[in-house]
Amino acid sequence: MKETLSNNVTTALIRNLPNLPKTRLVELWEESFGKEPGCIRPELMLPILAYRIQEKAYGGLSPKASKRSQAIAISLRPQSRSRDEARQRFKSGTKLVREWKGKTHEVTLKDEGYHYMGNIYKSLSPIACEITGTRWSGPAFFGTKKVKAS
Repeated sequence: MKETLSNNVTTALIRNLPNLPKTRLVELWEESFGKEPGCIRPELMLPILAYRIQEKAYGGLSPKASKRSQAIAISLRPQSRSRDEARQRFKSGTKLVREWKGKTHEVTLKDEGYHYMGNIYKSLSPIACEITGTRWSGPAFFGTKKVKAS
């Protein structure tokens, strides 16, 4: 009987989540996770809270299922390709030069990052974006991308 009551309360709470004001969702989040949710939108909070409420009421994944879930997540990650591919392939001090719309752009590779127009960047892509005004792959734009052998 107690289990049925608990199931009904859990079900009712989950069903009512979309109708709760954000302040109440934040309270539930803090009760459930022990910290503030940060800048998460209410529509993203709902499924996370619903899962957490069920997890607390009925228990979480078994250790075996948890390990399997982690293994699947790891297998789905992109192959480890360094974001700093150019910095691994070229020495500090190397200059990358690209002409775009009649103007020559020069980037210098340094240990702390990529130097361009007095600024330091962690990767080439924001520099390519700054130059072109659109999203570009920095390695493709500057010609440092490895070409696959055919």
